[in-house]
Amino acid sequence: MRYVLMLPLLVSLGFLAGCEQEPTPAKPNLTGNAESQMPAFSFPDLDGQQQSSDQWAGKVLVVNYWATWCPPCRKEMPLFIETQQNYQDRGVQFVGIAIDDPDMVQDFVDVYDIGFPILIGSTKAIELSNRMGNRFDSLPFTVIFDRQGKTRYIQSGEMKREVLEKELNAVL
Repeated sequence: MRYVLMLPLLVSLGFLAGCEQEPTPAKPNLTGNAESQMPAFSFPDLDGQQQSSDQWAGKVLVVNYWATWCPPCRKEMPLFIETQQNYQDRGVQFVGIAIDDPDMVQDFVDVYDIGFPILIGSTKAIELSNRMGNRFDSLPFTVIFDRQGKTRYIQSGEMKREVLEKELNAVL
């Protein structure tokens, strides 16, 4: 009987010990729930004008779902701004889809001087992120599509410079 009572404690300790280890990042699985081709989308920008994904056809497209209240989203945004500037002549286009209040997004864009399109998402944007492979509705969530619109990389959580540059260079 003592062993039966101790089993949950031992299982809990084993779980906690496993949680303390730094997980090894794995290459995202592009087959799972992610569609192999970029789904067409259209959302309003900060001026209320509908922006359609077809305007970026033929470019390497980096779609980032984010929010102003999300600390890792705020942390990775300067990297995206810099990378857009450095790679735009090579046919790379970043597009941010904010799951947030438009006024908060406008303030954020003004402070960070974001020079790439920022669209305002809604529940349809969350559904779109699910189609792109965001199984857990996480933010930030980033997808890289090649020039033919094929899904090449998905990332839940904060994007790191080394990973972003490696994945972009692989499709250029």
